[in-house]
Amino acid sequence: MASAKQYVVGDENGWTKDFDYTTWTAGKQFFVGDSLVFNYAQGSHNVFKVNGTDFMQCSKPLVGAPLTTGSDEIPLKTTGRKWYICGVSGHCSSGQKLVITVLDGSAAPAPTPTSPSTGAASGSIISAGFAAAAMVVVGVLGMFM
Repeated sequence: MASAKQYVVGDENGWTKDFDYTTWTAGKQFFVGDSLVFNYAQGSHNVFKVNGTDFMQCSKPLVGAPLTTGSDEIPLKTTGRKWYICGVSGHCSSGQKLVITVLDGSAAPAPTPTSPSTGAASGSIISAGFAAAAMVVVGVLGMFM
């Protein structure tokens, strides 16, 4: 399993309006155990975890308080889609929203094997081939004795 990563949302841009978070997530894989950090000027923005419908409609959830510290870390504890928006009026509709898919950490790509598979079938074929070659050698040696 790969070690956990901490992703600063938006990198040096942070959590702000008029930023393309879809482009920011391109090429990134998020796994259980990783975390997101939302950096922003405290009092200017916030972070709400929402569902897919609220994300599409830029609606604050009916329950739950926003994160407001200006440096909010969210650990990714479960797999699946995760949606986040800024609840300040007009910010979500100005692009301040993020959707990611969190993958199971144990499903991280395994290293590519450097040698061919050595399953039971291939081992049997190799053993059978070796045994046949050994019999030929013994037979040839037997003719000279």
